[in-house]
Amino acid sequence: MITRDQSALLAPVERDLRLDLFRGIGLWMIFLDHIPHDVVAWLTLRNYGFSDAAEFFVFISGYLVGWIYGPIVAGGWFLAALKRLWRRAAEMYVAHIMLFLLFTAQIARTARRFDNPMYEHEFNVFNFLSHPDELIGQAIVLKYKPVNLDVLPLYITLVFASPFIVWCLVRRPNLTLAGSVVLYMLSRWFDWNVASYPPGTHWYFNPFCWQLMFVFAAWCGIGQIETIAKWVWSRTVMTLAAAWLAFALLIVMTWHVPALEAMIPKWMIKAIYPIDKTDLDMLRFTHFMALAIWVTYFISRKWRALHAAWLRPVIVCGQHSLPIFCLGVFLSFSAHWILTQYSKGFWEQLAVSLVGIAIMIGAAWLLGRAERVPNLFVKVTEVEEADPALERAPAATANAAPAGH
Repeated sequence: MITRDQSALLAPVERDLRLDLFRGIGLWMIFLDHIPHDVVAWLTLRNYGFSDAAEFFVFISGYLVGWIYGPIVAGGWFLAALKRLWRRAAEMYVAHIMLFLLFTAQIARTARRFDNPMYEHEFNVFNFLSHPDELIGQAIVLKYKPVNLDVLPLYITLVFASPFIVWCLVRRPNLTLAGSVVLYMLSRWFDWNVASYPPGTHWYFNPFCWQLMFVFAAWCGIGQIETIAKWVWSRTVMTLAAAWLAFALLIVMTWHVPALEAMIPKWMIKAIYPIDKTDLDMLRFTHFMALAIWVTYFISRKWRALHAAWLRPVIVCGQHSLPIFCLGVFLSFSAHWILTQYSKGFWEQLAVSLVGIAIMIGAAWLLGRAERVPNLFVKVTEVEEADPALERAPAATANAAPAGH
């Protein structure tokens, strides 16, 4: 017999503004990284380390799932958590399909208007425009995806599986995490991945590998990180984390400065390359963990700047991550074709980047204002239909009453 704790559903969850802050930063980084040859993109994380915004989102999503739904599942409300998480996965799926259709239409219209088929090939929509009857079915089953739309299918898959992940974490947290590590190792060893389109290709983000980041984050979210906190933020581990961040910075700089590349020994180059994003290379995973250790050391949940006006724009973007991500995809392509068709100068790159971020902030502000508007609803109750004979009886009595006077 399952014992359900009603307080698990009613207990308030304190919002951690740090998560909204980093999601907002991640959204801005994704927007800038999706603009080819944008000078402002030098501000994003991928230019200074092995990881990038993808790790931000997967970790934060997993942490929130464990933090919010762990107590609910532990309280015996597994079906309630499953219902909410699957509804969220459905919302993300609908958003992905709508984004796919609108993004493809945006690219097709731009290619025709400027008579430049480069856009169709560059963003992998040429085949769709040539054979829409076949590829629309492939898109519905998440096999066919234009460029820049690879990450949402990963989130949909992880959120869909998350109720079962949380259920296992609540009961056997360490064993579940160990199982995630084993799945990660097996998927890399045997090249497990989800088939994509065209045949012979696979998902850009391998869910069998990226689940490790998600499960580890959920493991932290249910409170297990507290059991190892004294080691995670010990002087030894933080020193190693700082050294790893410095090493990653040096390696990444060799991609931009050829003189530095000559300083890297050949054996080290063979050992670290390729740094695979599809299968979540351990260099990326550990780099993000090292960064997270130092960030959480300096930025606590009660950091006063989280309530400051100058951080509000990025936080409000993070609080509406799904619609702002979709908007950012459109804006990044718009910025790309503007720079391609007109000018790629420094000031033009700076202008389209700043305007795009301003539009994202404005949209997030409007979404926030819309949430404050009360929802109007009419409560409809089901009433059993009355017997027709009973309905006629009062009428007959009323008609007979005057005759009795």
